[in-house]
Amino acid sequence: MALETTLILLKPDAIEKHLSGKILARFEEAGFVVRGIKMMPLDEAILREHYAHVADKPFFPEIVAFMSRTPVIALVLEGEDVIAKVRDLLGPTNSKAAAPGTIRGDFGEDMMTNVCHASDSTEAAAAEIKRFFKDGEVFAY
Repeated sequence: MALETTLILLKPDAIEKHLSGKILARFEEAGFVVRGIKMMPLDEAILREHYAHVADKPFFPEIVAFMSRTPVIALVLEGEDVIAKVRDLLGPTNSKAAAPGTIRGDFGEDMMTNVCHASDSTEAAAAEIKRFFKDGEVFAY
């Protein structure tokens, strides 16, 4: 097992439904440690960088409209194999396919309205943490 960090974004639907505390509690109850947390608005520039793999797709403006609807809460979580374990805890990206008991199964609605983004690899986590957190905003204690 490897000690890892991952990035989580609590999306606008989580903010609007007042689910932030419930979702954060699930991560902490699973044994993950919060190393960074902040609320921030996302503009098109950061969304274009974050979603570069789909930025040229016709549905990208819908992503921008959704992800900039409210500020998001960005988290850095640390734990043993946290990347895979968080993704298991969340359930599939499409909330309609997510089992009850998973975060997306309990709180999500569909492919986009799925309450959380989570890094999918150690490389992605490193890049995403750097994208959303400045030096000095991720803590070890």
